Amino acid sequence: MLGKLKMLAAGLALAIALPMGAAQAQKTFYWVSHGSPADPVWTYFLDGAKQWGEDTGNTVNTSFHSGDVPSHQEAIRAAIASGADGIVTSSPDPGSLVEVAKEANAAGIPIINMNTPDPTASFDAYVGGELVTYGRNWAQYLVDKGLVKEGDFVWMPVEVPGATYGVQEEQGIASVFEPLNITWEVTDATLDQAEIITRMSDYMTANGDKINAIIGLGDLVTGSVKRVFDQVGVKAGDIPVVGWGNSLDTTQSVLEGYVNAAQWQDPQATSYVALSLAAMAASGIPTGFDVITGALYEKDTAQIYDDVLSGK
Repeated sequence: MLGKLKMLAAGLALAIALPMGAAQAQKTFYWVSHGSPADPVWTYFLDGAKQWGEDTGNTVNTSFHSGDVPSHQEAIRAAIASGADGIVTSSPDPGSLVEVAKEANAAGIPIINMNTPDPTASFDAYVGGELVTYGRNWAQYLVDKGLVKEGDFVWMPVEVPGATYGVQEEQGIASVFEPLNITWEVTDATLDQAEIITRMSDYMTANGDKINAIIGLGDLVTGSVKRVFDQVGVKAGDIPVVGWGNSLDTTQSVLEGYVNAAQWQDPQATSYVALSLAAMAASGIPTGFDVITGALYEKDTAQIYDDVLSGK
């Protein structure tokens, strides 16, 4: 009987020790975005980060910086100073995080790049889309479908001119359009939804006759196409449109024919996988690889992504 009591006591001690050990194993990660909290697509990236924290029991400190590079850099430095177990960050501008990435490396803190790649910085891994490839695919789609031809003009609105995502997307687009003598213009639409609609409407009113196609270089601009077309009197399908597709505004626009094809980036999965890689690296398992996400969808598959974004 005494032996059984000892075994029971030992079992209870082990049962108590395991939760304590698990609690001690919890880590703190930082998730830093160059996006705006008002940008619908970033709410899905944020949802992925929150879900990962809930599923793993780890702490995830999140912050948005709306394209403010110094603020973004300071957030990463604050994470390093706090002794973070890992950092997940987007890249606001090419080269803007080179120094802070080195600082994270020196501190032995894994730093994973998400959403907007920057190979000039010493990140441990990248999770997200290939932006140059996305741009090339949009341009090639318009060419292959016969929606643009040699000598045509394509309008490319973007929220933040000069930001990594637009710059790299334009590089891919140029690789297709330049040999065909297709010209284009990138215009500033800002990060404010109402202002985006106003600026896009004004541009179309002034230049509508020469626009042969539109490529939306960001989710907010592509998601605004239907409202802009309705406002300036352009019917769905009159001007072909391709671009980003991580919002309900865009999935609905594809289903209704205002947007021909849109790019899904797997925003929730991007955050979830990026934090998983950071945790893996924090446990001493080298990353050593990137994870590429995304799919270009048309009307026949748009409902799939509309359901995801609707939480169905």
